Parts: sequence; C-alpha cells; structure tokens
Amino acid sequence: MRNFSSRASWRAAGLLCLVVATACNAKDELLSPQQPNVIQPDAIQNANGAEGLYVGAVGRFTVALNGSPSNNGSNQEAAWNWAGLFTDEFKSSDTFSQRIDADQRNLQDNDALVTQIWAGLQQGRGYSRSAADALLKFEPAATAKIGEMYFEIGFLELTLGQEFCNGIPLGFTVDGQPQYTAPLTTQDVFTTAAARLDTALNYVAGATDPASVSVRNAATIAKARALVDLGKYSDAAALVTAIPTNFQFVVNYSNTTVDNMWWILGPSVKRYSLGDSVDVTGPVTNAMPFVSLKDPRVLLDKAVSGVPGQFSQVTFNWPTVLSGRDAPLPITTGIDARLIEAEAKLQASDYAGMLAILNALRASPQTIGTFPVPVLPPLTTTPASKDDAINLLFREKALWQFGRGVRMDDLRRLVRQYGRAQDAVFPTGTFFRGGVYGAEVAFPVPDAERTNPLFKGCIDRNA
Repeated sequence: MRNFSSRASWRAAGLLCLVVATACNAKDELLSPQQPNVIQPDAIQNANGAEGLYVGAVGRFTVALNGSPSNNGSNQEAAWNWAGLFTDEFKSSDTFSQRIDADQRNLQDNDALVTQIWAGLQQGRGYSRSAADALLKFEPAATAKIGEMYFEIGFLELTLGQEFCNGIPLGFTVDGQPQYTAPLTTQDVFTTAAARLDTALNYVAGATDPASVSVRNAATIAKARALVDLGKYSDAAALVTAIPTNFQFVVNYSNTTVDNMWWILGPSVKRYSLGDSVDVTGPVTNAMPFVSLKDPRVLLDKAVSGVPGQFSQVTFNWPTVLSGRDAPLPITTGIDARLIEAEAKLQASDYAGMLAILNALRASPQTIGTFPVPVLPPLTTTPASKDDAINLLFREKALWQFGRGVRMDDLRRLVRQYGRAQDAVFPTGTFFRGGVYGAEVAFPVPDAERTNPLFKGCIDRNA
C-alpha cells in the first residue's frame, strides 16, 4: 500500500510539474521581448541569407565610394567626394572646418570625416568578404555574384592605396574577432588589390552571361589601374584591349535607398562648388579650369551657375553630369580602358599613337552614366616632348574621369611616377579662405586605427 501510494504521489507530482512547467513556458514565451526586426545569426545560414549579404555588400560598396558610410544618406561624404575636394575638382563652399581643411590639404589624424571615410572603405571590404563566403557556402553556382564581391574587395583596396598614406593595414574581422595586419606599403596594397581582382576574374573566366561579362570587364579595368599604379603600363594596356569603349559598370541610386552624394553635396545642400583655375583671390596655380573651360564633359548646370554659394562667397557652379539625385555613377568604363592604352603609348614615347587614341574618344559620342557627351573637336597638335604629352594626357583624363575618384591618384602619380614636385601638381599659393595651400598629397590613416596594436601611424605621407 505504501508503495502504491508512493507511486501514485510520484505520478501526481510529475503531472503537476508538467502542468506548472507548461504554464511557466507559456508565461515566459508571452512575456519574452518581441524583436521582429532582429535577424539572428543562425537565420541567415542559408541561400536567402547569402543573397541578403550580397545585397547589403553592394549597398556598402556604393556608399563607401560616393555616399555616407556612417548613416547612409546624410550630407557626409565618402572616398570619391573627399578626393575631389582634396584635389582641384571641387572647392568647399561650406563652413565645416573639416571640409575647409581638406580643400586646403591640411588634414588632421583625428579628422572625423577622414575617420568615417576610412571606416567605410575598410568595412565595405568586410561586408563583401562575408557575402562572398556565404555565397561560396550556400550558392556556389552564383559565380558572377561571387566574382563581383571579390571585385568590390579589390576595388576598395585599390582606392585605399590611391588615397591614403603609405602604411595601410588590410585586416578583416573573422567570427567577430579582428585579424590585425601590419601596415602595408602603398606598392604592397596595389599588389594585394591586383591579386584580389585576379580572384574575381577566376570566378567569371569563360562565362558568357551578361552579369559575368560585366564583372569580368570591371575587374579587368580595375586590375589594369592597379598595374598602372605599379608602373606596369604596357601590361595594363594589354589587359584592357578587348574592353568595349561603351562598357560601363555603374552603381545605382534611388529615393528609397540612397541618393547620389554628388547631388546632395552640390545642388541639394550646396556644400561643394566646382573647382576652377581662378577664385576670389585670383589665379590658382596648377588647378584645372573646370568652370572656365565650359567643356561638355563637365557641363555646368545653368540653373545654378554663377549663383553665390549658400555658405560662402565662393561662386557656386555645379555640373549636371553627376548631380542627378538618382543618376547612376560609373565605377569603371571602357573610356578608362582607352586612357590606360593612351598612357602606355606615352610611356613608349609614341605621342602620335597617344593622340590617336585620345582623338578616337573625342570623335564619337560617349556616355558617362546616363550623361551624353557629344562629339568633340580633334586635338590637332602632336606633343613635341614627353612633358607636353603628359600635360595633354592628364588634362584629358581630368575631364573624361571627372568626379570618379581618379584625379587624386593621377596627381599623386605625377609626383611619384613622373618626378614632378607636389607644388607643380596640386593647387598651390594663396588659399581663398586665408593662408596658403598645404603640401599634403595623401589622406592620413586616422587615429582610430591605433586600436590595431600593429599600427603606429603612417610610414610616410609621400605620394
């Protein structure tokens, strides 16, 4: 009897525990925080998650070059915008001290906007790598997308080498843990970028579908640019021979995602003004006359041309080519390929051949994004010397590649590869806001990178 009663009590206690446990679980479930917008890490371990990472990486790549990496939409610039202000493409018509410092080439290591731009480029690399890893695991047949992710990594590394000082760490975060690297020389960064672009090319090799062809052309041009930065001009030219001149690899903008930052900084909030070879203080030594030329490749918006700036007395002018709110922006183009070929001709002292390539570009209507460039009159005089040829080529490059992150690299290369002094290349003399232009030729790696125990500062800030 005792034994039976004991067994009955045990069963009753067990039933009670089951009821209580069930009630407790229901209570816990009802009272637990509801987070419908939070995606847990295990929820993306599938093909849909890989697609989401891919889309996010494309967005991060876009804003790292021409957007707002910190908050995806405000009037805070990214790499190409800052480079345009640092060179002669644009002038600051703003009151923000950081923009004035960049325009004057007088940047601080703790500059907030440089820090943001650095983070955008480095984080963009990480997003693209995470997307590539997920695609390889869950969608290994999506080779065009995988190749595109490696193109993005390589292009962002190329941009870091072209804009920042000598001594750039290229680490990644793996499983939440930073994998630090020692600072690389500028040459090593370009070599790394070229190798990354080779990986992109391997994934789309031989494919004929439109997406693969587009990635292959884009990665080929980007690698050729890395080779030019390494002084391998003939190798770069040979690489791009088959790229059609009308090819474009563009990033897109829309009201529902992110605006074209050139539109925000120019026509919308009027923080940037188109550069010129003259300002309120008089001539600006070495600066391209982007306003005065009235060249159709940098066409002025008649609605705002000549109107005083909203935040300063700098004459405000803005080109229509990049200013549309939703206007797509080319990352690489077939025009870039032809200009790489023209530079190889210059290096071979074939100035007539260089001129022929430049005139072939001018002889046909071209398109930059959606912006039409009409037929231009031919250049009639073959350069008589290498210096003349350099001046002509880099002038044409400044106009064909305006606002696409090339100008800063070209000015640095004129110092590094062509032996010119920085004060014979960058804007020099009286600065319109007071004082004189600085002598900097590269962005500093910001102090924020000093959390990396292997980074102690730029190796140097030479071109």
